[in-house]
Amino acid sequence: MADLVLIVDDEPVQRRLLQALVEKLGYKTLCVDGGKAAMEALSGKQASRISAVILDLVMPDMSGMDVLEALSTHKIRPPVIVQTAQGGVETAVNAMRAGATDFVVKPASPERLKVSIQNALKLGALEGEIKRIKKTSAGKLTIDEIISASPSMTSVKSIAQKAAKSNIPVLVEGESGVGKELISRAIQGMSERSSKSFVTVNCGALPENLVESILFGHEKGAFTGASEKHLGKFQEANGGTLFLDEVGELTLDMQVKLLRAIQEGEIDPVGSSKPVKVDFRLISATNRNLEEEVREGNFREDLYYRLSVLPLTVPPLRLRREDIPELLRHFVARISAEEGRSNIKGIERSTIDMLCTFDWPGNIRQLENAVFRAVVLCEGNELTINEFPQIATQLEYELPVVDAPKIDATATQPPQTINIPLSQHTLNLLTHEDDVISLENAECEIIKFAIEKYNGSMSKIARKLGIGRSTLYRKLREYGLEEQDTEDSELLAS
Repeated sequence: MADLVLIVDDEPVQRRLLQALVEKLGYKTLCVDGGKAAMEALSGKQASRISAVILDLVMPDMSGMDVLEALSTHKIRPPVIVQTAQGGVETAVNAMRAGATDFVVKPASPERLKVSIQNALKLGALEGEIKRIKKTSAGKLTIDEIISASPSMTSVKSIAQKAAKSNIPVLVEGESGVGKELISRAIQGMSERSSKSFVTVNCGALPENLVESILFGHEKGAFTGASEKHLGKFQEANGGTLFLDEVGELTLDMQVKLLRAIQEGEIDPVGSSKPVKVDFRLISATNRNLEEEVREGNFREDLYYRLSVLPLTVPPLRLRREDIPELLRHFVARISAEEGRSNIKGIERSTIDMLCTFDWPGNIRQLENAVFRAVVLCEGNELTINEFPQIATQLEYELPVVDAPKIDATATQPPQTINIPLSQHTLNLLTHEDDVISLENAECEIIKFAIEKYNGSMSKIARKLGIGRSTLYRKLREYGLEEQDTEDSELLAS
């Protein structure tokens, strides 16, 4: 799903021209004819989808400056690009002070507008990331801060908001990397315990001989090496929220003790002669099918029903592809800032389209890592298909190459073009002895003809013949069709 740009202009002709230009750049548009209509759009059903605003300053009903002032206290505050036919330094300064991210003079060129929109989207994404990080650190993260535009996540967010209003145990289910912990933090951030601690325990990473001590604590001298008293995770979460990640990894012995802690609201530290009362909100998460684990005897049925009073299933990324463009934009903004790559403005539209078709078995975590790698390797101002070679290969996308008739003798890649002087000819399927030629000879002749027809462009030849470039180069060597230049032949043979 392309980013949605809100265009605000009272002149119909200018509005249509701007709409055509923005859509040509690969964005979706929502057009309104004035400031009041703009504020209605930013409060309506599509408000959360609006990624940027192009705002005319001079309008009769409500000026652009009035819109900027109203947006300063508005819940939805996308980046705003101000445009006007009456440009001036003072006007631009006032607009920027009022909260605009950029200022352009009508009529703006396509190149200028493209850069302006890219910068606005990156700034909006970066501000959103900073806001989320601050709220997460303060325990104030809410569902509204979770990046999602897909219908499949709407019910998840709705249930999470309702769950936050009570202390009901929640079981968050979903594949690895879908954001189960983020959802759990949002539930805590919207609850009455938001100012209290959020204690995370990865049950799959606990050493088997220390599980009980880590969860429930121990007294001094309870076992060899216990030189002092230790508070367990349950006591650390007292008054706050305890998040048990991968709860399905707990052994049956620990499941019994966890069940008692939930039922009685008290724990037994190792070596203690009396139980300790604890007050905590429990949120569990798992990437396993616990119902199946119960049937197989690997998970206690009574504990399962205690944990899953309110089950919440987070769909995998392949079932909510609408979220991918916005996730990409936010990851690019954050990672490029962290890596000092301020020159990277965004991702090419064709690359976004490609990434939206991939299934992402590792979900959001895999997507983030792919963007990290792409940002580090990127040499231009935009991420392209070339920065995602593994994804492109799996989807059978052709990586763009630059054709060249010659190569540097020190290079490690074969030449991209080969020139073979051939005259126009047709394929003769019979030998001089009137026998059918072999498949090998037929293939050789077809490749010769393709080289001549497509002027030696290896990328195009491979695509038209329906084979990979590496296969084409191998066949060239087999049939002796390489460039007869000595250095090039030696390199191809290596």
